[in-house]
Amino acid sequence: MRSDSEAGKRGYLRERFRLFHLKDSDAPAFDFHYHDFDKIIFQLGGRVTYNVEGRSYFLKPYDLLLVGRNMIHCPTIDPSEPYERMVLWVGSGELAAHSTADCQLETCFHLAEQRHFHLLRPRGEDRLRYRDLFERLESALSDQAFGGELLAEICLLQLLIAVNRDVLPEPAADDAAYRFDPKMEEVTRFIGEHLGEDLSIDRLSGEFYLSRYYLMHRFKEVYGITTHQYIRQKRLLRAAEEIRRGTPVLKAAMEAGFNDYSAFLRAFQTAYGMSPREWR
Repeated sequence: MRSDSEAGKRGYLRERFRLFHLKDSDAPAFDFHYHDFDKIIFQLGGRVTYNVEGRSYFLKPYDLLLVGRNMIHCPTIDPSEPYERMVLWVGSGELAAHSTADCQLETCFHLAEQRHFHLLRPRGEDRLRYRDLFERLESALSDQAFGGELLAEICLLQLLIAVNRDVLPEPAADDAAYRFDPKMEEVTRFIGEHLGEDLSIDRLSGEFYLSRYYLMHRFKEVYGITTHQYIRQKRLLRAAEEIRRGTPVLKAAMEAGFNDYSAFLRAFQTAYGMSPREWR
C-alpha cells in the first residue's frame, strides 16, 4: 500500500465508534499514519513518545491524546515497560448525530488542531474520573442485557462531553510534556495554506531562508517523512475531502495541487485502495 517511509492510512472504522484496550510487552513498531476518523488515546502504562504532526508528546499514565482525522502521527515505544492504553475511534457521523447547535462534539478535536496542542493531562481526581469513564464504556460495550447498546451510547457521550469541557479552556502548556520545532511548524502551516501552488524545496527554502539540505534533513527528522511525502499526503487528503463533499474529481485534484491527473489517480489508488469515484 505504501513504502515504509511514507505515511499511509491505518485502520478502518466500519462501526459508528470502537474502543480498544491494548497491552503490548514487545514494543511494536508503527509507521507514520493517519485515519479518516477521530481518535482518543488514554495512556495507562508504559513509556511512549507520540508524534502528532511534528510535535512530540511524552505521555504519562492517565494522559489523553486527541488525534483528529487526517492528522499524521506515530508512537515511539520504549520496550523497557509494557505499553497499555485504551483507544477510542469515533466516526464523524457519530459526532455529528449527537451534536446540537451549541454543543458540537468535534470541538475538542478542532481546538487541538487550531492550537497545535493535542495533549490533555488530567490532574488529581480527574485522572480517576477519566479511567472510570473509559471503563464504563468498555463494560457497556460488552453488555448483552436489555438496553446495552443504548447504555454504550450514553457512556460514549458522557466521555466526549467531559473531554470537550476540559479542552475548552486553553490548557496550561507544560514544556516538559512536549517538544516541537517552531520553524518547521511555520513550514507545515505554509504548506497547508498553499497546497494548490508550487511547493518545491527551492520555493520553501527561499520562503523561509533555509538551505535546501537543512530543510530536507530537519523536516525528515521532525516529521518522520520527507517534505515531498508530507506534501503529497496532504494534497491527497485535501482532494479526498473535496471529492467526498461532491467536488468533481478533476477539479478536486487540481485545487489540491496535482497538475498531472494520471499521477493523481495512481497516488489516490495506492493510498486509498480504490479510485476517486469509488471513494465518493
